[in-house]
Amino acid sequence: MPRQPRPRQASHQPSRRAFLGAAMASSLVPSVLADEASAPSTTGPAQVVGTVALAGPGSPVVMFSKHLAELGWGDLGTAVRTAGFDGVDLTVRPGGHVLPARVTDDLPRAVAAIRDAGSTVAMLTTGLTRPGDPAVRATFEAARAVGVPRLKAGYYRYAFADARRELAEATTAFHALVRLAGEAGVMFAYHNHSGDYVGAPVWDALQMIEGQPSQATGIYFDIRHATVEGGLGGWRAAVQMAAPHLRMLAIKDFYWEKGANGRWRVVDCPVGDGMVDWKAFGAELRAARFSGPMSLHIEYEPGGRTPVEKTERMLAAAVRDRTRLAALLA
Repeated sequence: MPRQPRPRQASHQPSRRAFLGAAMASSLVPSVLADEASAPSTTGPAQVVGTVALAGPGSPVVMFSKHLAELGWGDLGTAVRTAGFDGVDLTVRPGGHVLPARVTDDLPRAVAAIRDAGSTVAMLTTGLTRPGDPAVRATFEAARAVGVPRLKAGYYRYAFADARRELAEATTAFHALVRLAGEAGVMFAYHNHSGDYVGAPVWDALQMIEGQPSQATGIYFDIRHATVEGGLGGWRAAVQMAAPHLRMLAIKDFYWEKGANGRWRVVDCPVGDGMVDWKAFGAELRAARFSGPMSLHIEYEPGGRTPVEKTERMLAAAVRDRTRLAALLA
């Protein structure tokens, strides 16, 4: 029988890794905030939440907990708060900060530990795709109980044997999950992921949520993946079509690179160094008056030789990307 990942325990004493990582973030944040404060405003009057100001309601910027997987719940909250983020996008999936089999017991403990550390949980990233999965009801009910009503769904994939049939099957399963989410009083959003994933072109994800209760579902929009699939105008058409249904955003960047074998590949990179048109994206968000959480992802490798050094560099990269995001979306 395969060995199950050990659930993370709430920690009352910061671990050495969390202490060093938070210390590095702490040393970076003052200069980052000073730079932000001295930057000229280009948007006119706006409400500011965290570091991102939109011409309308502000959006909290949170950090995806996958990138700090080595930290326990309390240490995660401390590190994210010290780095200047508004909260956490918490993984509740196999290998995540909360395991699905333990969600009833551990999600309240995880959220409490993060809140006790001075941070908050803005959304949950799950791997849920099957309505018959016993973790579905447990996750939805636990999320409602702790006051975290925004959840990301798992993925469906195309085998490309019959894309119409495969989309129809995914839609049927997703609708059943949305019904359960609505009954539990939470919102279950679908993420657009490039490649052979259902939702890659966005129009199919919109088809999946069509006719479903708006309070129970929506789109978790990923500008990096939308630009991979529609680099010129496709991403912009996608975000405008998705605008009424935007619930959360994934923040990351990339560029195309031709390898030694002559084949093109996607390379993840820091925010602002890639092909995402952040200025135009910011304009679309202002037009949509988006106010949901923005989850920052560090999918590139920040470096580091030891576990402690990797955590330090991950936090430094997160602070840098968050600061760039604020400037680029202004």
